[in-house]
Amino acid sequence: MYRIREVDTQDDEVTDSLAELHDVIFCDGTRAPDFEQGHWWIAFRGAAPIAFAGVIPSTHVANAGYLCRVGVVMPHCGHGLQVRLTRALEARARRTGWSTIVSDTTDNRISANNFIRQGYRLFEPASPWAWQHTLYWRKELVWKSPG
Repeated sequence: MYRIREVDTQDDEVTDSLAELHDVIFCDGTRAPDFEQGHWWIAFRGAAPIAFAGVIPSTHVANAGYLCRVGVVMPHCGHGLQVRLTRALEARARRTGWSTIVSDTTDNRISANNFIRQGYRLFEPASPWAWQHTLYWRKELVWKSPG
């Protein structure tokens, strides 16, 4: 039904697809991230891109990845894509050698609940990096053997 793949952001068509998804999902004027940084995934239904996620090196927490964006086009919400995308980026973070994933949510109960279900915990960063009412999330990554 859905397939998720890590994408090459050096490919202009890929960055265009990520930017289009971002604009459709975050139509509130949220600034698009720099898709050439970090690792990015797109979820497809058939040939159509319908969700995306990205993780970049954290500039606020040592040896951590920052889950900077995850979004699903509205008709495809409720099918577990946010969770599947987050699992894919956690696996990449482990392979990269990061010990932690951090992120934040602002006024987004669905994402906050998904973080809780996936083992993320609230934390208070030494230097908050977002809005005053932002919730900060952290998950310690445990290395998993391949077999």
